[in-house]
Amino acid sequence: MNVVVGIDGSDQSIEALRFAIQEAKLRHAGLRVVHGLAFPFPDYWTSAAAVDPEPFMERANQLMENALTAVGDALKGVEVERGVEAGAAIPVLLDHATADDLVVVGSRGRGGFKGLLLGSVSQQVVLHAPCPVIVVRRAPAAGED
Repeated sequence: MNVVVGIDGSDQSIEALRFAIQEAKLRHAGLRVVHGLAFPFPDYWTSAAAVDPEPFMERANQLMENALTAVGDALKGVEVERGVEAGAAIPVLLDHATADDLVVVGSRGRGGFKGLLLGSVSQQVVLHAPCPVIVVRRAPAAGED
């Protein structure tokens, strides 16, 4: 069993990572930290060969390092597996989840009509994951609803 957590560099994904670390410790499970790297699509005037993936992979690996550094010593005693892969966040995250796992994702808190238009990663993961999913929401700041 693993606790699988998706990160994108946002504060919400760092909170999800912190929560996932706690769950991994409670369950004596491994932690799989996943980031889906969506390359820019070439347009009509450029060929796919013109897009060099290396700078994007470097940035994605740096995003992973920054997230793991942000949680500091909380990772002590947890076996961590990193997954930076080309592809959109939802399929990459779902590819890393099995029926025996627990998936943790952050939520940016978009709801209502705007949330329906945007289609959130957390909603899609909840609908399509082969295992339980926990969505970690950030606490509203003072004065927010």
